[in-house]
Amino acid sequence: MIKNYTFAIYSNDQAGILNRITAVFSRVDLNIDALSVCESEQTGIFRHSVQVCCDHQTAYRLSKQLERQIEVIKAEFQPEDDMIQQEVALYKIASKSMLEQTLTEQIMHRHHARVLSMNSEYTVIEKTGNRAESQALLEELSTIGVLEFARSGPVSISKPMTIESIQADMSIFKQHATCEPDEGLAVEYTF
Repeated sequence: MIKNYTFAIYSNDQAGILNRITAVFSRVDLNIDALSVCESEQTGIFRHSVQVCCDHQTAYRLSKQLERQIEVIKAEFQPEDDMIQQEVALYKIASKSMLEQTLTEQIMHRHHARVLSMNSEYTVIEKTGNRAESQALLEELSTIGVLEFARSGPVSISKPMTIESIQADMSIFKQHATCEPDEGLAVEYTF
């Protein structure tokens, strides 16, 4: 069954790693719906969040191919339903419509949006939420007139995990950070 999957790919900070990661998805003709990169909770380790639409078998195969990349420490995937996701959307409207119409304030209040910046020419409104929420606000503001619109890709984090999986993950990060194998874990080096 085809569904949206979010990949969390952890890597060292190396030039060209993003290109190699996206190439893995391109080789199987998958379109990347969203992509973001940020530093993870571990110093020196970066998290690449990639959203694609595919079946479970393809997602599993991709995670294994990603882990074969030299700089990739770990690649895991989860269905969109198992993730907590948010994105930021910015809307630029004419300040004149903001000041002359109470409708704009009502729309903002209904969508829990806020004014980020305002001057005599334009007002920038910010909305944090999921894609459907930011799209609904865009559609309502379009009746007033949107001068510019920008939306970030979703930032996601997995829902609660078991303590065993957290401990296993931490030992992998420790091993890569210190370049020493963790006791009890077999480390396989292939050349």
